[in-house]
Amino acid sequence: MLEIKNLNKNFDNKKVLKNINFKIDSGDILGIIGPSGCGKSTLLRCINLLEKPTSGQIIFEDKNIINDNKILTELRKKIGMVFQQFNLFDHMNVLENIIFAPVKLKLMNKEDAIKKAKNLLKSIDLEDIIYSYPHKLSGGQKQRVAIIRTLIMNPKIILFDEPTSALDPEMTQEVINLMKKIANEEITMIVVSHEMSIIKGLCNKVIFMNDGKIIEEAQTKEIFENPKDERLKKFLSKLNDN
Repeated sequence: MLEIKNLNKNFDNKKVLKNINFKIDSGDILGIIGPSGCGKSTLLRCINLLEKPTSGQIIFEDKNIINDNKILTELRKKIGMVFQQFNLFDHMNVLENIIFAPVKLKLMNKEDAIKKAKNLLKSIDLEDIIYSYPHKLSGGQKQRVAIIRTLIMNPKIILFDEPTSALDPEMTQEVINLMKKIANEEITMIVVSHEMSIIKGLCNKVIFMNDGKIIEEAQTKEIFENPKDERLKKFLSKLNDN
């Protein structure tokens, strides 16, 4: 479904991503872990072309999408992204936030979009906030609305960039529960998170990054129970000490 080949990203003279290679299949849930500043979030932003890679290939549905600006709108329909800071429109209520993109992009008419948005909110017990504005919501509510806003587009892949880092433990669990629900629907996901409980509980594969490079890639159990690289061992050891 998605293959990254020899991907590099430079900001001026700084090399942030260095020869990244990996592949995920439909239904995979890939976790990306590593120390702060190692390039995890930049990698996600490159996959969705929010950042244009310096070189390499991103093969999605058998096409290299990097240099094809014509498919950018199509790409954003198929590869959704959930951000750390929610990115909701403050001047729109919850319903308006959710239906804005599918109606604007003519994926569905307004009536159908409203119906689907209401059903999605009801499925996670948030129908009572449908006309509330973002400033009235808790962090957990905002993030779940942001996820629903992505889900309504029927994406093939959802990218999660530290989806719980701005939340307290109770709100974090609300978001994790929704992510588990999405996982049960076999939607392909790539999850960047410092919360190892999310990675262990959701992901079937894990990539460990350090200094802009993929250092180790394996099944989740193998990464956590039998790490090979010394840098990964040290990273996990620090987490266990905290």
